[in-house]
Amino acid sequence: MSLEEIPPPIPMQVEGLEDLARFMASIAGLGQPAYALHFEYNGLNYIGVIAIYRDYYKWYGVPVFYYYESKTPIDGKYLLVRSEESGEFIKTSNGVQPGWIAVPIIRLKEKPSFLKIS
Repeated sequence: MSLEEIPPPIPMQVEGLEDLARFMASIAGLGQPAYALHFEYNGLNYIGVIAIYRDYYKWYGVPVFYYYESKTPIDGKYLLVRSEESGEFIKTSNGVQPGWIAVPIIRLKEKPSFLKIS
């Protein structure tokens, strides 16, 4: 099967970087590997994750590309998330910090051809 025959992940834009970070932290918190893909496309910055929406009707899994779109560059090498009684804290950083869930940002040279975004 060639790459052209594989249906692309369904694009799902999130409202803010915080929403994406919270989603990815929940994946990492369950012990699953989690990393953010970052690339520039048509003058915009994209950061996202490909996740499988499991057991959707008769399908075993539907690939979804959850992403955040920004006009400004997304700095840092990690998305850091910490949640406690006083609130939720999300930031980008060049390193990890104790007490935070760290999700690495993988920077791609270009948008993968199999991703369809508008």
